[in-house]
Amino acid sequence: MMKAILIDDNKNLVWSEVEKPAPKSGEILIKIEAAALNRADLLQKNGTYPSPAGWPQWPGLEVAGTVAEMGEEAAKNSKFQIGDEVCALLGGGGYAEYVCAPFGMVLPIPKNLSFAEAASLPEAFATSYLNLFWEGHLKAGQTAFIPAGASGLASAAIPLAKAFGAKVITSVLSDEIAEKIADLGADVIINSTKQKVEDVLKAEEENGTPVSVSMDCLSGETLGKSLPYMAEGGYWVVISTLAGTETNILLRPLLTKGLHLVGSMLRKRSSEEKARLLAELAEKVWPKFESGEIKPSIYKVLPIEQAADAMAILEKSENIGKVVMKVSHE
Repeated sequence: MMKAILIDDNKNLVWSEVEKPAPKSGEILIKIEAAALNRADLLQKNGTYPSPAGWPQWPGLEVAGTVAEMGEEAAKNSKFQIGDEVCALLGGGGYAEYVCAPFGMVLPIPKNLSFAEAASLPEAFATSYLNLFWEGHLKAGQTAFIPAGASGLASAAIPLAKAFGAKVITSVLSDEIAEKIADLGADVIINSTKQKVEDVLKAEEENGTPVSVSMDCLSGETLGKSLPYMAEGGYWVVISTLAGTETNILLRPLLTKGLHLVGSMLRKRSSEEKARLLAELAEKVWPKFESGEIKPSIYKVLPIEQAADAMAILEKSENIGKVVMKVSHE
């Protein structure tokens, strides 16, 4: 047996005893030391974002810990050994003492990072890398628009884009928040209570630095108003709709500029596709952590027994960076 955070009928988070999983042939059993939170966990708590088939039904999309057991195929074909320190991208089940993951979704921890720091990486950086580089085709010298600069995701996406040579524009809701995220390195921070995003993007276009890629978790009205000011052939990648599910789009700029409006969800990708993404992440991004060029952004670390308090931080949008839970094994 082991413990995991279950969601009861009243949507309470309860640290409960459940069956300890055993790894299948291609899986690795991870003894979890830390699990990071994501906004998808809030949706799962509210019953609108269940785990994909084959994954535990409790939340948790990214963890760090040690290799406890390995299935036959995983032992034969992966580079890991029992006791190795790893982090992993999951379809669910990270709020627990143990979890099984396909070996292709397990990564080494970058040198000199703690378990808490490592747990904050897989989901946020996989999502950012997928949408900036695979879907958005971002290149050095281009401009990226990454709204919601105070979010845990932006705390990964902004320094990631900067590390690969892009100019970055982000948006926040106050000057105070703008000061708090200054160390992420965004070149332009829009206070959207004082400025219209579309006006800033129009000025950027007029100055010769139009947005080539947007990784947009907000969407809503601003999307349609901003799209006309993108660079020729630009990619506007919609990854969530936190600011609204509807917008008005002028089709003429879409046509004449050859723009791309793309919908993208990491969760819908196959384990094989995620494994390819993570392998590229380990090859190209992990060295930037080891050199200190990119640093994890942790807002707070709480014990997993306080999962409700941890989720409340995200619900109230208090965090600048990632919230992580530490797992203590009895």
